[in-house]
Amino acid sequence: MSDSKDAYADNDLREVKQLGMWASIASLSYIFWIVGGMELVERIAYYGVKASAGLYAKAPVSEGGLGISLSDYGVIIAIWAFMQTFIPVFTGGISDRVGYKETIFASTIIKIAGYLMMAFFPSFYGFLFGAILLAAGTGIFKPGIQGTLVLSTGRQNTSMAWGIFYQVVNIGGFLGPLVAVHMRQLSWDNVFYACAAIISLNFLFLLAYKEPGKEERLERKRKIKAGELHQEVLWKDAWHELKKPIVIYYMLVFAGFWFLFNSLFDVLPIHIAEWVDTSVIVTSLFGPEGTSNGILQFWLGLDNTGTKVMPEGMLNLNAGMIMTSCFLVAALTAKYRITTAMLGGCLMSILAFVLIGATNAAWMMVLAIAMFSFGEMMISPKKNEFMGNIAPEGKKAMYLGFVMLPQGIGWTLEGYFGPKLYEMFASKEIFSLQLLAERGMNQSEIDAIPQGEAFTTLVSYTGESAQSLTTLLYNTHDIGMAWYIIAAIGTISAVGIYLYGKWLLKLQRS
Repeated sequence: MSDSKDAYADNDLREVKQLGMWASIASLSYIFWIVGGMELVERIAYYGVKASAGLYAKAPVSEGGLGISLSDYGVIIAIWAFMQTFIPVFTGGISDRVGYKETIFASTIIKIAGYLMMAFFPSFYGFLFGAILLAAGTGIFKPGIQGTLVLSTGRQNTSMAWGIFYQVVNIGGFLGPLVAVHMRQLSWDNVFYACAAIISLNFLFLLAYKEPGKEERLERKRKIKAGELHQEVLWKDAWHELKKPIVIYYMLVFAGFWFLFNSLFDVLPIHIAEWVDTSVIVTSLFGPEGTSNGILQFWLGLDNTGTKVMPEGMLNLNAGMIMTSCFLVAALTAKYRITTAMLGGCLMSILAFVLIGATNAAWMMVLAIAMFSFGEMMISPKKNEFMGNIAPEGKKAMYLGFVMLPQGIGWTLEGYFGPKLYEMFASKEIFSLQLLAERGMNQSEIDAIPQGEAFTTLVSYTGESAQSLTTLLYNTHDIGMAWYIIAAIGTISAVGIYLYGKWLLKLQRS
């Protein structure tokens, strides 16, 4: 990797010594906490839908779900991913010019429309267009929030600021799935109505929001109008920055990690629902009768009988760990080069996926999610810190929009291929249809089975228990292969991150 220094002359590649943990926290301004609150509310609503989207898609129509195949679900997720991650590339620059408050307000209106679309039109296209609106709203929301964060912090407290911000985000990521678990047990549309109501709370935060750097933005706008300052056409300005090697290489090497990352949220809930007996966890904690304590049922993400952990509840360990300990990991990784911390996080996440593929034991799944969570805490907040640091003045939100590019590539590819990989190697629906044929059911009856009801039909047809049939199907298919392939993609990314870090170090020393 080499290029002339002109390509990144206005990018600040220095790594500034950080304040201590408590000094960093004390130095954060009130506006930092306001945008943290807005992100918290937005994430509760967002993850209320995102954490259960796959379960909603594959649930049969008779249970209020969409009753679509995982391949069709993959089409929705791929379009959602593409829209949500590539829109900020351009809306970041718009936010820098129009104003953060204005774009945050507009995004909230769009996101409310998305949730209501999902509620009013429970179909493939209704969910698809709702997802597109959510993606657009999120793509407009993010740069304004993150641009505010960069302008309200200094280089000496940036590591802790991003760490705490990511921790606050994950409070929303923790609460959203819990809301979904209990709303969807009433009916699926309640999930979408609840999320629309929750995101509306951001209008209250906007009343207390004051845009940092607004005077400078307005002065820059005045100078441009007066002809004292030249401003490129937005897409040309964005393209000029995107062409820089430091941005191009970043985009390429991190795409694989985001394929890995999004598989956890798009596919793992389905894997847990189909193959993991989570009642083992409840039995270990409360005995074979489970718990009837409503508070414990809510916070642990249990079903209404209190005898098993719902898939969203299992995955919520991720957000729960980040919510409680991300600032500690941020303090630890502040002592290391950013790319070194990100490489360590990627490697730990890869090992977690290997473990998911190796076993369906419930407690091992808990360990894998915990390992992934530590890896995520080492890499994900750092991506924003890194881009915020190297961005030229007046282009902070634009660069924070660029952060989404590798995520856009990785998530879009994962959105399409992740569910397909799962369907190819681990679909309980397909395996159940095959076993029904082997056990003597005629093909016309098999073809008449509604989407999502193959396994329940198998249980009814054979008279065997659901648990014994699940064990049989798991042991006679190579279900772990899907997860090993995803881990291999992450490994390619880890090699790229290592080389990228060495290249940056060379630039800093030259």
